[in-house]
Amino acid sequence: MATDVREAILQLVQDRNISEDLAVKIVEDTLLSAYRKKFGSDENAEVRFDDDKNCVSILARKQIVDGVYNPASEIELEDARTLNPEAEEGDEILIELDPKDFGRMAIASAKQTATKSIRDIRKDSLYAEYKDKEGEIIIGYYQRERNGTIFVDLGKIEGVLPKKFQSPREIYHVNDRIKALIYRVEKNETGLSIVLSRGHPDFVRAIFELEVPEIYDKTVEIHKIVREPGYRTKLAVFSSRDDVDPVGACVGLKGVRIQAVIRELEGEKIDVLKYDPDPQHFIKNAMSPAEVREVVILDEAKHKALAIVSESQLSLAIGKQGLNVRLANRLVDWEIDVKTPAQFEEMDITSEPRAAASRLFGDSEYEDEISTISELPGVDEAVAALLAQNDIEYIEDFINSDDEKLLEFEGLEKAQIDALRNLIDELVEVKIDESDDEEFAPDSDVPAWDTSSGAAVEAVESGGGHWDGAVPPQPAPDEEIDEDLVCPECGAKVTTDMTSCPACGIGLSFEYEE
Repeated sequence: MATDVREAILQLVQDRNISEDLAVKIVEDTLLSAYRKKFGSDENAEVRFDDDKNCVSILARKQIVDGVYNPASEIELEDARTLNPEAEEGDEILIELDPKDFGRMAIASAKQTATKSIRDIRKDSLYAEYKDKEGEIIIGYYQRERNGTIFVDLGKIEGVLPKKFQSPREIYHVNDRIKALIYRVEKNETGLSIVLSRGHPDFVRAIFELEVPEIYDKTVEIHKIVREPGYRTKLAVFSSRDDVDPVGACVGLKGVRIQAVIRELEGEKIDVLKYDPDPQHFIKNAMSPAEVREVVILDEAKHKALAIVSESQLSLAIGKQGLNVRLANRLVDWEIDVKTPAQFEEMDITSEPRAAASRLFGDSEYEDEISTISELPGVDEAVAALLAQNDIEYIEDFINSDDEKLLEFEGLEKAQIDALRNLIDELVEVKIDESDDEEFAPDSDVPAWDTSSGAAVEAVESGGGHWDGAVPPQPAPDEEIDEDLVCPECGAKVTTDMTSCPACGIGLSFEYEE
């Protein structure tokens, strides 16, 4: 059987915008589907085209046998010799078939296969085309809206602009031109889904690449963009060339470039600032448009910082409903608190922030003070982390712990303990509070613990580790002691061998007086 299929192939190529090879593959799959519907299998079927693709034939490969059990794959020797006089039993012969003989059901099945093949090929080709464009800007036209989702005509296919990816400033009407970012391209059972976005930070990035040639050619690079769609965007930029001002390049002469971006975003505010690897400088820049007096690092490991601004700049630094400081947090990836100098002076902060405070307010009392093991220069980070996991974070705690206790920690070795003790001896000067020493010194004029006979004992609150964790000495057994001791905080009964109240937990110490 020979059929003129050249015109059908060309029609597929033009109507479906597919290649000629794919059109040929569709014709082949269609004929095989009809054969499979008729005979149950297409393993012995073969489709052949001539060189010009003008004719196509479907052939069945059959075994020559003496006694046919399966007509689909076998043929009698006598029947085979009518086709080929030289045929012998056991040979294979190719028999040309006419698809018209396959029956109406087989032909209908073939049509369905052809339709599905065309749909799948179109979906695959569109997927390959648009998948490569993810993250790029595309222009389409408003078609319709349903439940807040806008359907956009992109020419070859329809895209969707979900409500959550729209800017609250924007309102669209039918046939309005829409510029959007191709956010996601994915296949599904119904076809191809192209999700658009005008609220994603990468939409702003793509707009800047269109408006700022220095960003397009990588002379100026964008470190990070954070955004509240419709309200404010913060953009951190830097340049690898010293002679190029990254912020000035983005703003343009008389602000012409930044104004073009703002118009595209329907008036959304944009802060363009310079990226700085120093977190203090970067945080100060990120708080734009507010002017920050100083940035204090509260906890470098946990990325906590404090921005100190004047009273007049406080509301600007925080922004409406906290928007400015919230965007700054996301831009620098630090947790930023904003305080005025007066509020900062009232804060109870640890030694490291106090050192920064002393530099801010001209006090050098806390300069170069080290309190935690992790702050030691050259410390083994793994050892410091292991000790912190076992609640030994401060140098003081380590000094007061004996080796026997430390060796109980899994993974900690004696050599590591000795090395850390040597490092502390070399780098740390241990400061002793002389007032406490006088109180507990044996040769003090009024000793804190008088063990002479007839001494009276009184329970008092222990102030800030009065005995540095050590149990106070006990009076001699023959001393006369008032047994009715009570906690000065809650009134519960206590004894002299207690270092804290069993009822309220307050620290206790005992003083003996004549």
